[in-house]
Amino acid sequence: MRERGAADGLLASAGVAVQYLALGQAGPGSGLWPVAAGRVAAVLVLLPDAARHARRLKPPPVRCVQALLIGAGAALGLVLYLLAAQRQLPAVAVVLASLYPALPVILGVALLHERISRRQAMGLLGAGVATVLLTLG
Repeated sequence: MRERGAADGLLASAGVAVQYLALGQAGPGSGLWPVAAGRVAAVLVLLPDAARHARRLKPPPVRCVQALLIGAGAALGLVLYLLAAQRQLPAVAVVLASLYPALPVILGVALLHERISRRQAMGLLGAGVATVLLTLG
């Protein structure tokens, strides 16, 4: 099971990287269509798996609302990244993108009182160092 989680994480990371690369190529005249297309593509990729497990996927309404809020937050983050990239602010866009993996972990620790392992702490420290190095030039 652990190997499956690692494979899923690597696949998700590749998807995020492709998404950011594609958004970086979008011209200023494209508006928010690149973000909308990316969100639709993400749903289309996940839909077959969700349909296959539809019987087990019956969350309570509060979880559906939470999922929608999370999706809206992700879309907002992508819009901000797109705007920064279109306005020729690559340093801002790269820093926003580099912080993306750390934010859920920090929120989990702060709001859900999750514990992080030493290995996870080292990963967070590495993300922080990378962010500082990116901002320095």
